[in-house]
Amino acid sequence: MDTSTTVAGRVAWTLRPAELADVEPIVELRAVVMRPDLERLGRFDEHRVRQRFRDAFVAAHTSVVVADGRFAGCVALRPEADGHWLEHFFITPELHGRGLGTAVLRTLLTRTDATAEPVRLNVLQGSAARWLYERHGFVVEAEDLVDVFMVRAPGAGG
Repeated sequence: MDTSTTVAGRVAWTLRPAELADVEPIVELRAVVMRPDLERLGRFDEHRVRQRFRDAFVAAHTSVVVADGRFAGCVALRPEADGHWLEHFFITPELHGRGLGTAVLRTLLTRTDATAEPVRLNVLQGSAARWLYERHGFVVEAEDLVDVFMVRAPGAGG
């Protein structure tokens, strides 16, 4: 994982490998960040929003975002036979709009571009995060009433 510090929007940040001790702080961040979109879609459940992350957590694929020396979010990049899945990408709300999400995403996409593999993700319908992904070359592959499934070809956009 990237352990070097970068500056994004005046926020010094780094990625470090996730550990089992990171699960609960990530679970709580996930609940906070996803709540507005899940409520809007009529899908918020206090227990389920937390348990889905616990059930899916794989430390080897997950990185913790540390900004200004504090926990600031997480992201997972899961390898698949036909590329990677970008998952569990959450930044603490107080750091939204400061360029941190863009910097983290750009770092991950540079890695996947080097392997010439596509990246897939899903984002909730109506989520503001979709705009971030579209700016970096992700396009809609499929969608349903809840999720938008997106893919990015190596080197696309951003």
